[in-house]
Amino acid sequence: MATPPAPPAPPAPGTVAAAGAIDARKTYGVGDAQVHALDGVSVSFEAGKFSAIMGPSGSGKSTLLHCLAGLDTLTSGATFIGDTYLAALDDKELTELRRTKVGFVFQAFNLIPTLTADENIRLPMMLGGEAGDKEWIDHVVATVGLGDRLKHRPSELSGGQQQRVAVARALASRPQIIFADEPTGNLDSVTGTEILSFMRDAVREFGQTIVMVTHDPVAASYADRVVFVGDGRITGEMVDPGVDQIIDQLKHWD
Repeated sequence: MATPPAPPAPPAPGTVAAAGAIDARKTYGVGDAQVHALDGVSVSFEAGKFSAIMGPSGSGKSTLLHCLAGLDTLTSGATFIGDTYLAALDDKELTELRRTKVGFVFQAFNLIPTLTADENIRLPMMLGGEAGDKEWIDHVVATVGLGDRLKHRPSELSGGQQQRVAVARALASRPQIIFADEPTGNLDSVTGTEILSFMRDAVREFGQTIVMVTHDPVAASYADRVVFVGDGRITGEMVDPGVDQIIDQLKHWD
């Protein structure tokens, strides 16, 4: 097997890349029906930062996130988390990486309906036969304001509370990185703001690394950096973005 290329340079001098892609290509279909969801993407995301990925529908932003997280495979190129190349892992190793090193937050919450909030939060550790760090988990639960809802099942929680459970679950095992795909897409603006504020605080106070796909300029403005994707390629980026700056950039999509 050929030796994979070295990771690309980190986003800024003196920083560390938590995850990234090197000449990443993802193709669906064959012949005239072939679609290049990713067309030679090289990008890295800094550790201890909140990064957003934006692009129009069909731009490849979610495909990029899923390939970075090991939820999908590339046609060619490489993705990595820390110093681990995902293509070098077998299915068992990849599952273990996702369980121990990666947190996920999705638009649909993805909670187990028969488990309580507490059990859903601890699920990744329970699957590994681990109890987790009780003091840390208690701190996460208190921070997201779920202390009085731990015995409730998802059907007994509001959408915002369910997403708080999902965010707490993602943080509970202290992963290297959290990938979030439209985490506020099913929430009203007030609840969405609460979730984004907590994610922002998780980066600033806990040193967490978050990479989030979003179509919402307000959500993206919580990030330290926004990477723009179009037609399967990186089309630009913005550091310390403001809502108005992001909206100006999005005007070029039309």
